[in-house]
Amino acid sequence: MTMTTVRKRAATGSLLGLALGDALGFPTEFNDVPSILAKCGPWREMELPTPAIVTDDTQMTLALGKGLRTAMDRGLLAPKRLERPVREEFVDWYQSPENNRAPGRTCLVACNLLKDERRLWQDASQIGSKGCGANMRVAPIGLAPGLSDEQRAGAAQLQSALTHGHPTALAASDLTAHAVRLLAQGTEPAGLVGLLRAYARENRARYHERWLGDLWTRSQDPTPEHFIARGWDECLQILDRLQDAVHTASPETDPCLATGAGWIAEEALATGLLCFLWFADEPLTALRRAACTSGDSDSIACLTGAFAGAWLGDEAWPTEWADRIEYGGDLMTLGALWDA
Repeated sequence: MTMTTVRKRAATGSLLGLALGDALGFPTEFNDVPSILAKCGPWREMELPTPAIVTDDTQMTLALGKGLRTAMDRGLLAPKRLERPVREEFVDWYQSPENNRAPGRTCLVACNLLKDERRLWQDASQIGSKGCGANMRVAPIGLAPGLSDEQRAGAAQLQSALTHGHPTALAASDLTAHAVRLLAQGTEPAGLVGLLRAYARENRARYHERWLGDLWTRSQDPTPEHFIARGWDECLQILDRLQDAVHTASPETDPCLATGAGWIAEEALATGLLCFLWFADEPLTALRRAACTSGDSDSIACLTGAFAGAWLGDEAWPTEWADRIEYGGDLMTLGALWDA
């Protein structure tokens, strides 16, 4: 019997997996693979640190999740209804004393600008940044039930654009949320990359003006379609590399060599997916492979965990790991709400 024929708690599994990957990759970020092996031993035996502390990746995922929950409690999800609470949650995160986990510069600059309520969010957005902070936190959009395709795509891109306004950050966030959604619904991992490539081609010239407003005018692009197509084209290039890597690269080598170091959005998506697809039914092995990488290990592993948990549900993760993850209560509460 496959995991998809039993009742799985995909939202809980995905949020827990994201945080577990984040905690596993936190101590290895900024290290090359030989240094990680020297510090942690064989990668297939990596253990969750004690205490299991997470980074800004999980903190911002929770901020987005709480803002999304507030927005959906107020009625049909729409741009203004989403922007207000998510913006407030991002600013709260920015001002929190717990925001001490080496967050990315783009998030700090943008959230500082978002503090001024009179400022249009488009004027706070960092239009030149496609850092992985855009899509490391987007899983809640793919997990929330009852959204239309237009709402999910628009919300995924809007939450990215509040901080990272580069078209590739928008497209990668949309693709990440779509991948989480497909896996939660039971899409077989083997067919996933093909579906993502088709989705990228289909949406290549679609600028979600209702959600993004005139964001594109902050760029040098002649039209909104030209602006967004740049992002989808970069994502299509990396998906082609991913398709090859799944079949040709060795899981024993650093995944960053195949699909990039993950500091930027499209590479974090591809390398996180690569680790998941290599070990689709061995979620802990997938997380360990993602954490033992030369690139942005915590963000790569948190995406791998989000994909694995969406596919397998919360039973993917050992209780002794799940029980001691930081913010576990908040993650479980949010997951239980959407799994119900």
